[in-house]
Amino acid sequence: MQTPVYLDNQATTPVDPRVFAAMRPLYETHFGNASSSTHRHGWYVEELVTLAREQVAELISAKPEEIIFTSGATESNNLALFGTCRAQLSRSPKQNTTVISASTEHRAVLDPLAKLKSDKCEIKLLAPNKDGLIEPEVLQAAVSPECTLVSLMLGNNEIGVINDIASLAAVCRENGSLLHCDAAQAAGKIPVDVKALGVDLLSISAHKLYGPKGIGALFVRASLPKSSIEPIMFGGGQEQGLRSGTLNSPAIVGFGEACRLAKIELEQEGKRLQLLATRLFESLSNSLGGVQLNGAQSNRLPGSLNLSFEGVESAELLGKLSPHLSLSSTSACSSGHGKGSHVLKALGLTEARQRSSIRIGIGRFNTEEDITFASEQIRSAVKELRQT
Repeated sequence: MQTPVYLDNQATTPVDPRVFAAMRPLYETHFGNASSSTHRHGWYVEELVTLAREQVAELISAKPEEIIFTSGATESNNLALFGTCRAQLSRSPKQNTTVISASTEHRAVLDPLAKLKSDKCEIKLLAPNKDGLIEPEVLQAAVSPECTLVSLMLGNNEIGVINDIASLAAVCRENGSLLHCDAAQAAGKIPVDVKALGVDLLSISAHKLYGPKGIGALFVRASLPKSSIEPIMFGGGQEQGLRSGTLNSPAIVGFGEACRLAKIELEQEGKRLQLLATRLFESLSNSLGGVQLNGAQSNRLPGSLNLSFEGVESAELLGKLSPHLSLSSTSACSSGHGKGSHVLKALGLTEARQRSSIRIGIGRFNTEEDITFASEQIRSAVKELRQT
């Protein structure tokens, strides 16, 4: 066992060696530009990109032509939000438009929404219930004919709860609003079927499912009119004109292989990760007391825990654990700002409980030995801090 043991798989996952092996030839011998249509170097890479597009599509039950490659879920979210709102404003420049989202979304949704608020867009943020979920009835009460887009995540990156996107999509369809879903945390961990979910747009990222960083995709439903979304980057017109720029073919191939592996191993891996998470939670709860699980008790992303330890400050706990365990108390993009978790605050937790919470993400390469070690280290650190 190598230390520190990595238990921050919500922030990023290690690249699977099988994924790296698939990518390596594109750095060494198959280095052509997929858009070069006059020679074999370009043709071959184009074939590999086509295969990868099919593999990504298969993971989420989409069509290959519905996959737009981006640099990651953040860009995908920005394209979905800015692209649809600007398209609406282009069609009706004198009419304001509304976007509905939730206060528990990732910053990659909330920050673009803050910018859109100054671009003739009204932004409504829904509050979750005590379990961290958005209820269809709450969305129904907020939606209106002026609502162009609803953006709600599938699996929460901090507390691991899973929204009932299919029911939320039904509300959107009744109102004629488009639904965008940030599925970066969920894809590759639970079954994601864009048809069953009823979404119009969906964002995923390779580095959350054991692929490389810097590559992701936006699913754009084929039946959407072309006028529904505008590009936010311009240049060579790649990706059906929605995302210009030379394709990152090594990362795309790695993304495809990561999706292929995730689809094959999803069910078995999900069961294993959930067993490990349950084992860790029960071990800590039984030995310490004053341990609370934040978010819904069931229907969670496998391997995801957000725990509060009564009487302990998370910053002090993480400091004690850092030589042994790699953990966090909030999302990676927020951890450097010292503002705490906006997700836990939205749940209505007391400030003390928010400050005592840590996020644990168990992943593909964690073992039973890792979980035993983590339980021992957390238990020891919490007891020591409670005595001081």
